[in-house]
Amino acid sequence: EQLEETLKWGEPSYLTKHGSTIRMDWKAKQPAQCGLYFQCTSQLVPTFRVIYPDVLQFEGNRAIVLPLAAELPVAVIKRCMATALRYQTWS
Repeated sequence: EQLEETLKWGEPSYLTKHGSTIRMDWKAKQPAQCGLYFQCTSQLVPTFRVIYPDVLQFEGNRAIVLPLAAELPVAVIKRCMATALRYQTWS
């Protein structure tokens, strides 16, 4: 599957034909963290919240919050991103 990199709202975004867009952002009002944003009407973040309640932090139904000072759970983040990029094939 082809991955397209683009900007949405000035933020790096990644999408595929059969998946949900992933956006990445860092905001000056919360400088100690960045976020991986998903379509808020999808079941992605609610699903991640059930599967990884003690591993990830969340912002509502739209984002995984990544504290910059903490060690990142890279394998978990990769699984979440892969799931989002294939979302429409299982939703």
